[in-house]
Amino acid sequence: MSLLLQADSLSQAAAQVAEDVATKKELTLMEIIFSGGLVGQVIMGAIFLMLFFAIYLYLERLMAIKAASKMDQNFMTQIRMHLQQGKIDNAKMLCASTNSPVARLIEKGISRIGKPLNDINIAIENAGKLEVYKLEKNVSMLATISGAGPMTGFLGTVVGMVMAFHEMAQSGSNKIEMSVLAEGIYTAMMTTVVGLIVGIIAYVGYNHLVSITDKVVHMMEVNAVDFLDLLNEPA
Repeated sequence: MSLLLQADSLSQAAAQVAEDVATKKELTLMEIIFSGGLVGQVIMGAIFLMLFFAIYLYLERLMAIKAASKMDQNFMTQIRMHLQQGKIDNAKMLCASTNSPVARLIEKGISRIGKPLNDINIAIENAGKLEVYKLEKNVSMLATISGAGPMTGFLGTVVGMVMAFHEMAQSGSNKIEMSVLAEGIYTAMMTTVVGLIVGIIAYVGYNHLVSITDKVVHMMEVNAVDFLDLLNEPA
């Protein structure tokens, strides 16, 4: 009976130790993030602000570019039919009712019908540049954040090491306790890690947006060429 009681008490003690360890690990993680001192917290705040801004920019541009890539497959067929029938006004109305970069390019070209083909081509190219600018709006900020995030984290690393060496100099003792250096080390390590994470997220997001933007630009170019070929067809 006494052996059973001892075994039960040991199991309860082990469970309590495991619970304490789990709680300690959770608290330690929070302390690592928020125990970098005032300077460390300011740097971490700046990095998290960049993270929020990068995610917002990525999602906003992603939705805008996805919306620009949607186009009715029969759009150019209807444009061709209207122009072959001489219904230029109907073609303009179709372009005006279609909210897409391709429709705005074609509308610009239709408005120049009757002028030399080179003038029509230049008008479409200028309209295309405006549409590309709209698609790439603020995308460059992601590239900036992808570089600024790790650099800010590195700044935190340098500041943290300066804080650690400052504490070592102020202690005036031959034996340095780790608790004295903890604040500086927390600042140095966590700002580096979080800064790199922000940089990776922004870099991947930027390249993904560039990739899907290139697809939309390619679609615009293909439809612009089709429209110019349509104008070159014999009546």
